Amino acid sequence: MAQATSNVVRLSQAADRQAGVGDSLWTIALRRLRRDRLTMVALTILLILTVLSFSAPVFATLMRIDPDHVTDDHFLPPGASGHILGTDDLGRDYFLRLLYAGQISLGIAVVASFLSLGIGIVLGVATGYYGGMVDDAMVWFITTLDSVPALFLLLLISSLFHPGPLTFILVLGLLGWTSTMRLVRGETLSLREREFILAAQAIGASPWRTMFVHIVPNVFSIIIITLALNIGGLILTESALSFLGFGVKPPTSSWGYMLTDARNWYTKGVHLVVIPGLLISITVLCLYIIGDGLRDAFDPKLKEKA
Repeated sequence: MAQATSNVVRLSQAADRQAGVGDSLWTIALRRLRRDRLTMVALTILLILTVLSFSAPVFATLMRIDPDHVTDDHFLPPGASGHILGTDDLGRDYFLRLLYAGQISLGIAVVASFLSLGIGIVLGVATGYYGGMVDDAMVWFITTLDSVPALFLLLLISSLFHPGPLTFILVLGLLGWTSTMRLVRGETLSLREREFILAAQAIGASPWRTMFVHIVPNVFSIIIITLALNIGGLILTESALSFLGFGVKPPTSSWGYMLTDARNWYTKGVHLVVIPGLLISITVLCLYIIGDGLRDAFDPKLKEKA
């Protein structure tokens, strides 16, 4: 009888493992992501673009071409005279310039997103945990800040400071944290009344330990999703500022600046407009698809397919 009961228990445990019963949210999310072909394709494309952009010095060495070297071969089409994507209005290799510009566009977006994310997490957790007057004051502040058009603030600050990658990182990072703060605050308000938080407080855990050891890990899924969406949004924001004349200035280039500068030469070199536009569109689309896939993967209400 005991042996039969033991066999039933083992069979039940094996069935649970096969069905994924008892797996952590992260294990389930990773399994869902591996099954999401569209998200995996978007992640692969984004990884390839990132690796290519940050491998620009390697390509420049292998091709023996200086991306800033001016020649008389203006507006060459893709594939002509050994230039993979042709040349620009000054005869510079367009492929290498796009790779170096990708470093600036992706670098600004990623670093600014992490900066805004860090500010949003700290303020969101603190206001949601303490509540009361602290919460009321912060909600009033971000409501006031959000009432001012973001583009107006970006244009104002960009006109006051020298437009460069560091300036854009600080401006975009310091103005883009409000949405993250709202999300983290809302989750913290619901988590602070949970049993494990009350237990941590009962055994004498400090407020900072409670917030950043017990609460932050439980909102990490929201943080990852927000990060992916923010990076895509900031790439578009940088491109918009470049179009309005407040982007990075030469000799530094970004995809947004190259797209804006190429509009003057549309009739002479169509590839100068099409290629950076495609890179911006593909990168942002991949980031949005990844963000959507992460949202589905971390959704506890979504049932997995057998």
